[in-house]
Amino acid sequence: MDTPGSAEQMQDDEPKDIAERPQWDNQLQYLLTCIGFTVGLGSVWRFPYLCQTYGGGAFLIPYFIALVFEGLPLLHIELAIGQRLRMGSIGVWNSISPYMGGLGVASLAVSFLISLFYNMIIAWILWYLFHSFQSPLPWRDCPINLNHTGYVSECEKATAVNYFWYRETLNITPNIETSGSFQWWLVLCLATAWCLVYICFIRGIETIGKAIYVTVSFPYLVLTIFLIKSLTLPGATDGLIYLFTPDWETLKNPDVWLDASTQIFFSMCLGFGGLIAFSSYSVQKNNCERDALIVGFMNTFTSIYASIPIFAILGFKANENFNKCRNWNILRLTNSFNIGNENITLENYDDWFNHFNHTDPSEVESLNLKTCNLQTFLDESASGTGLAFIVFTEAVIHMPGSQVWAVLFFIMLFSLGLSSMFGNLEGILTPLLDLNIIPAWIPKEVLTGLICLTSFTVALIFTLGSGNYWLGIFNNYVGSMPLLIIAFFEIISVVYIYGINRFNDDIEWMTGKRPNIYWQATWRFISPLMLLVVCVAYVVVTAEKRPTYNAWNPDYVNFPLADVQPYPEWVYAICVLLSVLPIVSIPLVAFYRFMGFFKKYIMNRTNPNPYQKE
Repeated sequence: MDTPGSAEQMQDDEPKDIAERPQWDNQLQYLLTCIGFTVGLGSVWRFPYLCQTYGGGAFLIPYFIALVFEGLPLLHIELAIGQRLRMGSIGVWNSISPYMGGLGVASLAVSFLISLFYNMIIAWILWYLFHSFQSPLPWRDCPINLNHTGYVSECEKATAVNYFWYRETLNITPNIETSGSFQWWLVLCLATAWCLVYICFIRGIETIGKAIYVTVSFPYLVLTIFLIKSLTLPGATDGLIYLFTPDWETLKNPDVWLDASTQIFFSMCLGFGGLIAFSSYSVQKNNCERDALIVGFMNTFTSIYASIPIFAILGFKANENFNKCRNWNILRLTNSFNIGNENITLENYDDWFNHFNHTDPSEVESLNLKTCNLQTFLDESASGTGLAFIVFTEAVIHMPGSQVWAVLFFIMLFSLGLSSMFGNLEGILTPLLDLNIIPAWIPKEVLTGLICLTSFTVALIFTLGSGNYWLGIFNNYVGSMPLLIIAFFEIISVVYIYGINRFNDDIEWMTGKRPNIYWQATWRFISPLMLLVVCVAYVVVTAEKRPTYNAWNPDYVNFPLADVQPYPEWVYAICVLLSVLPIVSIPLVAFYRFMGFFKKYIMNRTNPNPYQKE
């Protein structure tokens, strides 16, 4: 239904406090802030991981479909509605309809919960950055055991890189039920991360705008340096072939389509409320359609651009492991068949192996040679944090000048994380200020400090020995289903409650032209339908299988392979709670508003003239 009132009338009736709202210094500052918010850590490790998991180039197909028919339409809506109404998420959806007020609360809750674990990742980045100045790098070699008779057993079974991550950094427990103690070094890093965020964010867009020039541009400089360097590494071509060679069979797997949709919303920060907050500080006469296309393009471009050096390094690492495996086999064959050293080389290994296997197969079988397959090493993936703190750090130690590469890499990650944290906090702060529930005598600096202090206190759970397990839960359950539901109701609210014709009028007033048929078709039909199908499919697929997690357990019989364990019942309940808690405000607020309306209706029926004396 279309709500009465044109864009011109709304402009004339605009409240004075909204008209005097702070604005960005210039359009470039606004665009860079939006790009920095959407181009975050998810573009550098989550996107490449999903590409690797789902057969390289095949994942790009559902990803681009989700981008075109779900991501861009909602991105345009968020930038346009925030720019037009000049409010944060709660104010925007409450002004569209009081029944949709819970939508803004849901976005605020998502931003708060995601900022908790997002800044913990920044704390890990700081920990590695501090250690990157050491020579040699501390994750290059295993430490000596207490008896000084050899290396630490856990490190020998795994690798020095894995040991530094799981034991020296996380001091991880063997399962999620064993909480462990607070790791004081992680607590200090987390406190440092929140202090840095507070300093950069202390006065909202006034300080964000100054910092964003560095935090957005620097990652592209480092990525370019890594791109040039990675392409010169041996085996880089194998990694790139793996990235761009699609495995078409994976498209039959429904999980690939669900993960593509959730990646779009998580990567582009849709449903967080941050983009609405940022656009509310933009001038109203601004081409929001152009901004949406630029931000969407830069997000996708960065994901692919970052994947090229990452897969080149993965190809390098796979070749290193592949050659190490074959060298081990060469040593066994050389000793067993009394062949002179260096007769069997990596180049002629296959010929020698086939020869021995044909002439003396029983002897070859008794050697228990390793199965060396380059494709297998390329398939070995590290999800999420593992891509940065295991795969990259292992590759760095093989590069000349490893300290320089390590420092550059972790400063890049820090810049990406910091610019995204600006949007997360803006998605919390702006709605609170727009609600006018914060007393006027509390300065914005104090309110920002209280938000950071509260977040730091709650996030201490991630500094426990079991903290990495909890971070995985937050990442999986807060950054998926809630975002899809919020996105669905955002489109429904704008198109069918605010009114698509009124929204078209607003965009024409702001940009000078009406939205074309692509926007009309996606907003009215395609996007809501696709989001509804994805939401239902996500619930069905998730309900069919009991969730598990990978535990780092040195006592596991197949260690260092992950000990896959099911979540305990109480942890599973928390998983469900984290999926429901951010969005429960949507039906609760709608029900509360309805009851208020119903009560008022009953009172009017029983006493139609309240001024009539008894």
